[in-house]
Formats: sequence, C-alpha cells, structure tokens
Amino acid sequence: MLSIIKKIFSKKRDFSKIKIVLSDVDGVLTDAGMYYTQDGNEFKKFNTHDGMGFDLLAKYGYKRGIITSEDTKIAANRAKKLKLDFAYQGARHQGKLKVAKEICKQENLSLENVAYIGDDINCIELLEKVGISACPANATKKVKEIKNIIHLEKNGGEGAFREFVEMIIA
Repeated sequence: MLSIIKKIFSKKRDFSKIKIVLSDVDGVLTDAGMYYTQDGNEFKKFNTHDGMGFDLLAKYGYKRGIITSEDTKIAANRAKKLKLDFAYQGARHQGKLKVAKEICKQENLSLENVAYIGDDINCIELLEKVGISACPANATKKVKEIKNIIHLEKNGGEGAFREFVEMIIA
C-alpha cells in the first residue's frame, strides 16, 4: 500500500521545469559498498539499468551528470562511458551545492531546474535546494526526512536512478 501511495504522490510532481538531472555516485549508482581486492585495488558495481536511465535522459533533451565526494578513476570511467555532460569529483571540500550552483551558472539556469538524487548527509544541503529531490530506499534516515523528497522503492545500485528517471520522463 505504501508503494502505491509513493507512486501516486511522485506522479503529481511537476517535472516540467527540470532541465538537468544530477546524481550522487556511491549509494545511488552503486550499493554504497567499498570493495577492495587483496592487492588493494578498488572496484564498484554499477547497474546497467541506471546507465540506460542516463541515455534516456539524453534522448529527452536533459543535461546529465554526477557530483560525488569521492575522487576515483572508477567514477571518471563510468562518467566517460555514459558520455555525461557533467562529472564532478572531490566535491567533499567545496560542497555539492556549490558545484550544482556552478553548473546552473554555466547553463544559465537555477537550482529550480535541477533534479538530484542522493543518499547520505553530504547530499542533504543540495537535496534541500533543488527543484526535485529523490533518495534510494536505503538512504540514511536524515536524507529520508527531507521535506518533499521522493522516496524511491529501489536501493542504490539496484536501479534507483532509473526509477527516478522514469518519473521524470513520464
């Protein structure tokens, strides 16, 4: 019953002002796990449904990007493969909100024109300021408590980004 209520509420959202869709990486596009080989090499699992979500956004004319606190070759490679319009890493120091404002300035838009999906406390400031915000089902409690945030049914790394995209393009 709760999932039906969430879908009804989300469909009543006005996505018409959204021009840019941004996402966190760890915990949204991945399962938030940090995996290391015995040799110390890091790897992450991305969901191909989320990748197709980025492609769908491009098809419908949206600008797409990631803003992450981490700074890894893995995220850079994923952004390059997806041919994203924006790929900002290391946002921990300047803050994700500042990065999003820079993107808006560059595109001559406002935060009202941005949809953002995030899952943890380093996303809160941006989630509270954008036009539309969403979080995966396994987001932290503080993120889930943000006023008007869309609570998705899928967990990070399991298609949550694609679920959000489908709401936007519906």
